[in-house]
Amino acid sequence: MAEQITAAKATAKTVRIAPRKVRLVVDLIRGKSIGEAISILKFTPRSASPAVEKVLMSAIANAEHNYDLDIENLVVSEAYVNEGPTMKRFRPRAKGSASQILKRTSHITIVVSEKKEG
Repeated sequence: MAEQITAAKATAKTVRIAPRKVRLVVDLIRGKSIGEAISILKFTPRSASPAVEKVLMSAIANAEHNYDLDIENLVVSEAYVNEGPTMKRFRPRAKGSASQILKRTSHITIVVSEKKEG
């Protein structure tokens, strides 16, 4: 008998927000129920909130469509941000020199799973 899948995952790669800023938002929703997590993201005034919300909605849709999980019992079991590729740009400076600017990107991963009984 095959083991039943109780978790669904969604990933957004190369999101143009620094990982340090996205982690502040992701830390707010880790371990929460999906209803609570969505309302937290809607009312968090940070630039990363819409991107994280989009990944969360994708994970919920994956759970419902691919694995037939009950969306009423889902919780955010894992949520983490890894560093994506860094784009290097240059800004002109005094006396004909230039300084490097690093435009950082993020890989956002959210895993939702069914709440454990008990």
